[in-house]
Amino acid sequence: MQMVQETFDDLGVALADVTFVVVDLETTGGSPAGSQITEFGAVKVRGGQVLGEFQTLVRPSTPIPPFITVLTGITNAMVADAPGVRTVLPQFLEFAAGSVLVAHNAGFDVSFLKAAAAETGHPWPAFAVIDTVRLARQLVHKDEAPNHKLSSLAALFGAQTTPDHRALHDARATVDVLHALIERVGNLGVHTLEELQSYSSRVSTAQRRKRFLADAMPSAPGVYVFRDHRGEPLYVGTATDLRRRTRTYFTASETRRRMAEMVGLAESITPIVCATPLEASVRELRLIARHKPRYNRRSRFPERAVWVKLTDEAFPRLSIVRAIRDDGAHYAGPFASRRTAEAAVTAIHEVVPLRQCTTRLSVRASASTACVLFEMGRCGGPCIGEQSTLDYAGVVDRAVEALSGSSREVMTALRARLEVLAAQERFEEAGTLRDRMMALVRAAARAQRLQPLSQAPELIAARRRPSGGWEVVCVRHGRLAGTTVTPVGADPMPHIAALRATAEVVEATEVLPEETELVLRWLEEPGTRLVDLEGLWTCPVDGAGASRALLEPQAGSWSATDHLDPSPSRAWDRPAGALAVGAG
Repeated sequence: MQMVQETFDDLGVALADVTFVVVDLETTGGSPAGSQITEFGAVKVRGGQVLGEFQTLVRPSTPIPPFITVLTGITNAMVADAPGVRTVLPQFLEFAAGSVLVAHNAGFDVSFLKAAAAETGHPWPAFAVIDTVRLARQLVHKDEAPNHKLSSLAALFGAQTTPDHRALHDARATVDVLHALIERVGNLGVHTLEELQSYSSRVSTAQRRKRFLADAMPSAPGVYVFRDHRGEPLYVGTATDLRRRTRTYFTASETRRRMAEMVGLAESITPIVCATPLEASVRELRLIARHKPRYNRRSRFPERAVWVKLTDEAFPRLSIVRAIRDDGAHYAGPFASRRTAEAAVTAIHEVVPLRQCTTRLSVRASASTACVLFEMGRCGGPCIGEQSTLDYAGVVDRAVEALSGSSREVMTALRARLEVLAAQERFEEAGTLRDRMMALVRAAARAQRLQPLSQAPELIAARRRPSGGWEVVCVRHGRLAGTTVTPVGADPMPHIAALRATAEVVEATEVLPEETELVLRWLEEPGTRLVDLEGLWTCPVDGAGASRALLEPQAGSWSATDHLDPSPSRAWDRPAGALAVGAG
């Protein structure tokens, strides 16, 4: 069995078991750019016991400035026979190997050490670093010490060595300060290296003490559910490593105020291990939609989405509805709000003379008077018998094409209308029409991508995993019915057969657009192979997606005075057609 060295983050190493090397440097100046190290001092400690010390002067290549000599007491004569940094640095790196570096104002010392490593050609080890200044600023109040200098903290904590700007003396004083600070954070529930590294006074004691909730999490991908004392879900999320991700909620790396509030209410975390990232994302969506956790902001109310429906009747009209039904009607959407849906409907009415009355008309409609739209030439008057079902069917076909097929005709007409408004300097109306165009193409493009997959009874696809084997999904009516991972080197077909036999039964009416989008993005990623398809999966080559691809980049920069180029070379002026992706 091969043993793998886990990281500190995985192990949660107790502070008593961590080897610290407390280091202090004396230098010729305040920056490694133009200054050099003149003395190393380091103390190795573990569990409060000193394991060893490292001290040496270092000969710089330039003279020590007089004011530095006054500060440190290190003269040019003292370092004349000292070894150079090329000799000393490898010795220090060997002394500190495998430990956690500690320094007072660690950024200063570490910057000089890294510069010396670069100068001498030594790779810089990935040391974990603890800065006692940063900890002291959060743990030592102004009424205890006038500042957070090493001398002030050493006096406060009764350090056995008085710091005097000599490297080893300052390192010894920093050891005592470190131990005093660790004692303070220990009283606040900080007991591991990871907690010490991420300690922040912004994290409440109650929040930090709940970190044990994450200890039972497996190191596996999946979904996690924070629950309150009644077992009700507070928050649902996904992670590639459940244990590592949930631990972050109890440290300073979590900066969202609402998450700190959520953790304060949490009493347990439920892990749901998933075979694949796609399964985790889908499970997250379903759990959020089902439970509507108060601390999740997205995907909580999929039922609030609205759709534009072209009704299935003798004289169809556009209607805004809350759900898709298997009733033979055409749908576009979903829209995030009723306002955007209304904008898309108005865009179609601009150029397609569909009736806008809400009365259900029979084949022999015989109203006494028509509405004003008939007088304006924007409706054929089926309500008064001026338009037969056959004539009206041609109008309906144009609307169906705009929603489900080619957008060429409708978009060309809308652009022409936009040009007229702009030429007449009716810029406010032009801006409104532009926004309606975007609402229409966005929703129609989304519907044209999602509906074919939603209508396919079954689709099996696979993608090779980086570690070997295959990730296989079974999709039924646009929803993830099942997923599996095949062993490395194994024939995937028996596993695919087993997946198909055990996958969920999905009804054609069980539409969840966000889930279908997740699945579709997975299917569209490079390397995905279509194994089997029952039904038809198509995408119109000159549909709303082509128009959106052309208009979307301009949407953020359009002004009301923009004149859009109606060149016949545009995407919507190509011959109509559809690309068949697959058929069973």
